[in-house]
Amino acid sequence: MKFLVRWLIEWPESVARHLMWVAPLFARITVGWVFLWSGWGKLNSLPQVTESFIGWGIPFPHILTPLTAGIEFFGGLFLLLGLYTRIAAGALAVTMIVAIKAARWSEVDSLETLLGFDETEYLALFLWLAIAGPGTVSLDHLLQRWYRRSAVSGAAGSVQSPASSPPL
Repeated sequence: MKFLVRWLIEWPESVARHLMWVAPLFARITVGWVFLWSGWGKLNSLPQVTESFIGWGIPFPHILTPLTAGIEFFGGLFLLLGLYTRIAAGALAVTMIVAIKAARWSEVDSLETLLGFDETEYLALFLWLAIAGPGTVSLDHLLQRWYRRSAVSGAAGSVQSPASSPPL
């Protein structure tokens, strides 16, 4: 039994620890690319997309169409870069919830149907990125490392020894 636990649980876990950077990078690149171009397409055909929003009954379509297109375009760009990943993924998750409710909800007749929508799969991936973060291969990770270093060096530089402190 001990052999099975080591071989089937501990060994794959050990390998996975070395590859933890791959999953968020691949997820970000995949959905980032898709939504960058989806947003670009919407931005370049706002009148047609606005008509679709009107047909789906989305309120304030003349405001929400460019907002949605911008969220998709910039959200996709930020995911590709790994910059503000949690915010971008959260915003894109909200757009997927609205897309499911507005454009696809009438098609839902079972849990299987709901879970089969591309929007639901994107929603799951966006939620994972928003919670798990961008991974180590990202601008977010570099910014966090830089900020921590500057905070530590700033704190170390502000500590004065009694001998170097000015007289009162």
